[in-house]
Amino acid sequence: MLGEFPIDTGTAIIEADPYGGNRYILKVNGVPSSHVDLDDPTYLDFEYMRWMEPIFTYGFPAEDYDGRARKLRVLHLGGGGCSMARWVAASYENARQVVVELDAKLAELVRTSFDVPRAPLVRLRVGDAGQVLPTLSEESRDVIIRDVFAGSTTPRELTTVDYARQAQRVLDGGGVYIMNCGDTADLAGAKAEAATLLEVFEHVAMIADPPMLKGRRYGNIVFLASDEPLSLGAGFERNLRTAPLPAQLVSGAGVQRFAAGASPILP
Repeated sequence: MLGEFPIDTGTAIIEADPYGGNRYILKVNGVPSSHVDLDDPTYLDFEYMRWMEPIFTYGFPAEDYDGRARKLRVLHLGGGGCSMARWVAASYENARQVVVELDAKLAELVRTSFDVPRAPLVRLRVGDAGQVLPTLSEESRDVIIRDVFAGSTTPRELTTVDYARQAQRVLDGGGVYIMNCGDTADLAGAKAEAATLLEVFEHVAMIADPPMLKGRRYGNIVFLASDEPLSLGAGFERNLRTAPLPAQLVSGAGVQRFAAGASPILP
């Protein structure tokens, strides 16, 4: 399983985690894309994924989804190593997930190497995330995760007001649009993404570690957007504060201040 593999968009490398265990790192064209623990799909190594985890556990409690009458429906825009899809599959009985991955050879490599559950639990759909989302039915997903990168940036067509409106259309009542935004210290891209979400959704929040929010380094910001209040509670923020890389939740007026002066991203 270890080694370098040709894929449609370049080269993928699977390396063993230097800290041991049955854990692996997937690199796509030299950039770390995913971390996978084959023994424990609930283990998430990347910090931004650890910040996403309590969005599920507090916003969509597993006890509310019995896997029969009610199944959690998740759309992943961007596949990588399917770390979050494996986590959801292990955490929610009979969850229904679709992972959209542009690179067909990468999708097959991940499927065969990382023990991704088969359809209908996890369906890998090869396609362009920009083209797939508009084809999906209205109110057909509880959670949409956008985690798409070309190099270190998200393709512009996935950051626009029109694309956010497509996510809004596909989400069911109470659904949440989760976006992983990577940005430099000037935070120009993240501020524009915040302004875009505020243009479309009634409720917008963001998660990041304090140095990132103060513009001290390159890193990740996780955005949450919904048309209904984000009912996460004090336990959610406590979970973020006690994470290995502590993070904070910014919501309401805080997001408005963060986006001040930035313009929504238009097509």
